[in-house]
Amino acid sequence: MSEFPVLIWLSTYGYLLNYMDSFPKDVLIRLVQQRVAYENNVALKNISLEINRGEKVALIGPSGAGKTTLLRTIYEQLAHPSSFVHQQYALVPQLSALHNIYIGRLDQHSTFHNLLNLIKPQKHILEEILPLLRALGMKEKAFEKVGALSGGQQQRVAVARAIYRGEAIFLADEPVSSVDPHQAGTVMELIMQNAETVIVSLHAVEFALNYAERIIALREGEVQFDLPAEAVTPTMLKKLYEIEEASRSALGELRREGE
Repeated sequence: MSEFPVLIWLSTYGYLLNYMDSFPKDVLIRLVQQRVAYENNVALKNISLEINRGEKVALIGPSGAGKTTLLRTIYEQLAHPSSFVHQQYALVPQLSALHNIYIGRLDQHSTFHNLLNLIKPQKHILEEILPLLRALGMKEKAFEKVGALSGGQQQRVAVARAIYRGEAIFLADEPVSSVDPHQAGTVMELIMQNAETVIVSLHAVEFALNYAERIIALREGEVQFDLPAEAVTPTMLKKLYEIEEASRSALGELRREGE
């Protein structure tokens, strides 16, 4: 066997090792020209980005911009365990708020332990979950069935369950969309305090700017800007949402004409 091909192979292998070592060790997710389509509808168009361990990231943009699709894509491609708050909450309506939160660690205990706490929550479980409900202003709702709670209360239970799971990576799709404005700040603070890395989609821009360190703005499936929160200007936001605002104005005009 000729030595020349061997030398080429060794040289290439060494280059690849050096190339891989050049990447930061704390990169959690890397998307390169990511495209997602559902039949004829393209939801994401050639998205390239990296998210590092420890970042607090908010995805913003008008309705239909691709925020939820991007969040799910990140979740599906993560190589590390994470907590996820779905937009539909994914709660069990027949169970209490406390039991729904306990489900966050269901896979971390034995069947016997889970059945025991389904019948009667043990003291150490109460000591873990009740402070979380108290922080969310819901301690008095601990033993009420989730199906009887309001939408905002259910959303807080879903957030509490994800926090209780205790993963270092926390993803959430519109986690305060149904929560009262004066309580939404508390929810956002708890999320940011209880996870090392946070990636959330938010329709409320003020929460994104106040609680996230990095803003990724989407429109029509494409990244419009990816900046530190303090670098985002009102002009950028106006341009990002101008199509949505124009659509609202046109809809308002049509409604007035029909009256």
